[in-house]
Amino acid sequence: MSIDAIISRYRTQSPTLPVPVAEEWDWQRQARCRGNDSAIFFPPNGSRGKAREELEARAKGICRQCPVRNPCRDHALASGEPYGVWGGTTAKERALWTHP
Repeated sequence: MSIDAIISRYRTQSPTLPVPVAEEWDWQRQARCRGNDSAIFFPPNGSRGKAREELEARAKGICRQCPVRNPCRDHALASGEPYGVWGGTTAKERALWTHP
């Protein structure tokens, strides 16, 4: 299967969100992304090339210093989050990570 097909399939799957239990979401309170502009982590659909890469690099820089990077990434992988930077990973990276 081509990389484009893997990514397309990943993005079109319906996310399966975990049950909303406060204890399971408490890690978000410690996230370094809190208070930042969400556009850093969710680049506009029309962004391409260098502009998108710069936003993703900025988001990943914040994630690198985040104490809850792993739970954030694990949440995105478990729920099939098809957009944005979560736990220092892009949607494309997560799609490739979940497909052997």
